[in-house]
Amino acid sequence: MSNESIIGGGSAALAETAAAKATGEVILEVEGLKKYFPVTRGFIFTTQVGAVQAVDDVSFTIRKGETLGLVGESGCGKTTVGRTVVRLYEPTAGEVRFSGQSVYSIPDNNMLPLRRQMQMIFQDPYASLNPRMTVGDIIGESLDIHGLAGSAATRRERVHELLALVGLNREHANRFPHEFSGGQRQRVGIGRALAVEPSFIVCDEPISALDVSIQAQVVNLLEDLQDRFGLTYLFIAHDLSMVRHISDRVAVMYLGKIVEIAPSEELYERPLHPYTQALLSAIPIPDPDTEERRQRIILEGDVPSPINPPTGCRFRTRCRLAQPQCADIQPELQDRGSGHEVACVLV
Repeated sequence: MSNESIIGGGSAALAETAAAKATGEVILEVEGLKKYFPVTRGFIFTTQVGAVQAVDDVSFTIRKGETLGLVGESGCGKTTVGRTVVRLYEPTAGEVRFSGQSVYSIPDNNMLPLRRQMQMIFQDPYASLNPRMTVGDIIGESLDIHGLAGSAATRRERVHELLALVGLNREHANRFPHEFSGGQRQRVGIGRALAVEPSFIVCDEPISALDVSIQAQVVNLLEDLQDRFGLTYLFIAHDLSMVRHISDRVAVMYLGKIVEIAPSEELYERPLHPYTQALLSAIPIPDPDTEERRQRIILEGDVPSPINPPTGCRFRTRCRLAQPQCADIQPELQDRGSGHEVACVLV
C-alpha cells in the first residue's frame, strides 16, 4: 500500500480485499509451531530441569483480508502464538511463512522489511507505550525507523493524519500516554501499528483491558480499518461474543494445542469438541427464558501444568466424555467438512 492509500482513501484496497478473500490467497502459514520455555534450577550454575510447553505443534493458515480469532482460557498459549508468529519470540520448532517467505530463515539484521509488513497491537495499552515519549514521538518513531518520515513537517503531518485515522485529534500529538484514557491509549497503539503500512496485524487481546462500551468502539475501528486498507488480522481474545462478531474463522486452543478450528458461524452453531462446547455454554444469552432452559457445561478440575501435560488428549482430565483410549491417542485435527477441523477421537 502507498502512503496515500493508508491515509487518504481505501476503495481500491477494499476491492482488493474482497477479491483476495474470494480467491482464498493465503498470506500466513503456520506449520508445526512449538515454543517451549526452559525451567531452570540454580542461580550461578543453572541446570534445566524441564520446559513449559506453551505452544506445542500448532498449525493454521490465514487468508489475505481475513480475521482469524484465537480463543481459549488464560495460559493456553494464545499470546505466545502471536508473539512467536511475528518473531518477538524465537520458536523451538516449526515454520511460519508470510507471503511464501520463511520468517525464521531471515537473519536478524534483515528483518526490517518484514517488520513493516507484520505489526502487533498489545494487550496493555499503557505498558506498551513509552511514558517518557509524547504520542507524536511514539507514532513518529516507527516512521523514523523505517525511513518513512521525510522532513520534519512531513513527519508531523503524517502523525496528525494517523491520529485522525484512529479517532484522535492533532492536539493529542503533544500529550503523554498518562494523559489519556485506556481506550485512547489503545487507539494510539493502533495508530503506531498502522504507521508503517502493514498488511498483517496480530491483535493480542486489544480490548480486554477496556470498558465494555469502549470495547465495541475499538472493535468497530479495527473492522473499519480492515475494510479500508485490506488488513489481515490474527485476533487473540477470550471474549467469545466479540470474537464471533469480528472473526471470519475461529481457532480454539487448550494447553498449547489447537483443538478445533472452523468458520465462525459454523463453530458457534455446531461446536464439536467437548472443550469448545463448554466454552460456548458459558456465554451469557440476553434472554432469561432461553438462559434458564439451556444446559451449562461445567468443567471440573484445574488446567494441568504445561510442564508435564497429560498423555494422549490434553483435555481428557477435565472431559466429561473421556474414554480409556483418550489417554493413549494424541488426536490430530481432522476435517469434518466445510473447513471444520476438530482434534477428538470421540467425534
